[in-house]
Amino acid sequence: MKNKRIGAVILAAGKGTRMQSELAKVLHPICGRTMLAYSVELAKEIGADRIAAVIGHQAERVREACPEQGVIFVEQQWQLGTGHAVLQAREAFADYDGLILILCGDVPLLKGSTVESLIANHDASGAVVTVMTVILDNPGSYGRIVKNDAGEVLRIVEAKDATAGEKAIREINTGIYCTDSRFLFNAVGRIENNNVQKEYYLTDIMEIARRDGHKVSAYVVRDETEVMGINTPEDLDYACRIMEKKERGRVDF
Repeated sequence: MKNKRIGAVILAAGKGTRMQSELAKVLHPICGRTMLAYSVELAKEIGADRIAAVIGHQAERVREACPEQGVIFVEQQWQLGTGHAVLQAREAFADYDGLILILCGDVPLLKGSTVESLIANHDASGAVVTVMTVILDNPGSYGRIVKNDAGEVLRIVEAKDATAGEKAIREINTGIYCTDSRFLFNAVGRIENNNVQKEYYLTDIMEIARRDGHKVSAYVVRDETEVMGINTPEDLDYACRIMEKKERGRVDF
């Protein structure tokens, strides 16, 4: 498995309404570089030999702002959810046999070593899909990781669709996955939008995998800062401070 190919799909189509800016979310700068640039760099760092960025809002502007070589841009014309976003990359990986790392274009602080641990955990577990999770004191609006008494992942439920008991779960979905390419692009074509948002949730691939008789897994990271999504100007300011300290060699977050 160590020699298995690794591809990456970066979700970068969102508008980012809470950023209070006309600029597409992934184009907001951190230390002079766009958030998207950090995700592309991360994909290359872990050895991805094919990288697709799913773009939507201000698509042309995003293309122009990402001069990195070797990135395939695929457009999500209608914002119908994360599952629908990944589906747009299916053609780009039609002939691909390997692992797919799903990254979020608004999670710039994620470290390559953490992703390598995710991949190693996925490999060792024998799962067809592994989701990166973190435990939060206040899980808020994040999707919850529902497990059985044996600690096996049953499904991921979005906060808006969760019961009171499910909302009490503190282990949440970071939106980052490692999965088998053949399974992934078959599964995203089978996702339905029977939920409050009427969206195609990528999280549903966990339940699809279990129905198909596959094993699924969760990899828990310890540092919530590393996997934080940038959703507000305050989040952006915080990430900038962290990155500045890192570049000065004063912190290893």
